[in-house]
Amino acid sequence: MIAPGERTGVFRTGGDDLLTAADGDSTVSAEDSAIAFIDEIERTAHPRARMSVAY
Repeated sequence: MIAPGERTGVFRTGGDDLLTAADGDSTVSAEDSAIAFIDEIERTAHPRARMSVAY
């Protein structure tokens, strides 16, 4: 789930697999999601591939 929240700068990125916390939730704030995708554009860690973002 991507929801409005606080920008923490702390998140994980992955490939095609869903990233989840120990409780099974997969969440990230819209602010951290935006930063993760900007970082991806600048660094190209997942070229031509899907990318996932979560805490």
